[in-house]
Amino acid sequence: MEQLNRWIATYFSGLHMPTLHWSDVAEIIILTFVAYHILVWIKNTRAWALLKGLTVIAGFVLIAAIFNMNTILWIVTNVFSIAAIAIVVMLQPELRKAMEELGQKNLFSSILPFDSGRSEEGRFSDRTINEIVKASVEMGKVKTGALIVIEKEQSLSEYERTGIDVDGIVSSQLLINIFEHNTPLHDGAVIVRGNRIVSATCYLPLSDNMALSKELGTRHRAGVGISEVTDSLTVIVSEETGKISVAYNGQLERGVDAERLRMRLSEIQNKPVEEKKRKLWKGRSRNEK
Repeated sequence: MEQLNRWIATYFSGLHMPTLHWSDVAEIIILTFVAYHILVWIKNTRAWALLKGLTVIAGFVLIAAIFNMNTILWIVTNVFSIAAIAIVVMLQPELRKAMEELGQKNLFSSILPFDSGRSEEGRFSDRTINEIVKASVEMGKVKTGALIVIEKEQSLSEYERTGIDVDGIVSSQLLINIFEHNTPLHDGAVIVRGNRIVSATCYLPLSDNMALSKELGTRHRAGVGISEVTDSLTVIVSEETGKISVAYNGQLERGVDAERLRMRLSEIQNKPVEEKKRKLWKGRSRNEK
C-alpha cells in the first residue's frame, strides 16, 4: 500500500497544470460556440450524410495506419487535397446559404440596447395579415391556385425582376383578381414587400428536395424552393384541393387554417414585443367580456 501511494505521488508530481488566463477562457468559449453551431448546421443539411460517409472512410484509414498498409495510406495522402476541393464544390449551396444567414444576423443590434427605429407595426401591418388570410381562404373555397411570397430580411429583387410591376397596397380583392383563372397575371408568384404587392407573375426556383410528396405540383415546389434560398415566407393555395400551405425555411406546412396562417404571418411580422403584449392583452380582455 505504501509503495502504491509512493507511485501515485511520483506520478502526480510530474503533472503540470497550466495557468489559465482570461483570454484562454474566452478562446475556449468561442471555439465551443463555433463548434456547436457548425455541428447544428451540418445536422440540418446534406453535409450530415457526407460527414457520416467521411467517418466511415476515416475508420478505414485508421485501420490502414494501425496495420501499416502503406499503399492505402499513400493513396489517401495524395487524394486528400482533391477531396477537400470536391467537398467544397458539393456543399456550395449549403455554404452559400450559411454565409448569407450569418450576414443577415444583426449582431450589434442584439448586443447594444439601441432602438433600430423599426415601425410599431413591424414589417407589415395587421391589416396586411388580415387581407392575405382573407384572400387565401376565399381562393381556397373556389380552388383558385395562388403563390404569395412575403419578403423578410433578404431582398427578393432578383425574383421581382422576372415578373410584372404592380406596386399596389395589399388587399384581398387585388390578390383574388391577380390569381383569377385566365387573367394575364395569374400564372406565377406575387411578391409582397411591407404592405405592398410589388410584382406579379414572378418565376421562382423549384426545390429539388426528394422528401417532398410526389403529389405536389410545380406551385408547391416553387414555394419550397424560394424558402430554401431566401428567408421569405410563402403562402400556397392548391388549385386541386383548395388547401392552404405555408413554406418557410425549406419546410412545407400543409393544410393550415385561417388562424394558423395568421399566426405564421405574425411570427415574421417583427412587431415590437411591447406591441405584441398589448395586442394579446386586448384579445384576452375582449374574450373575457
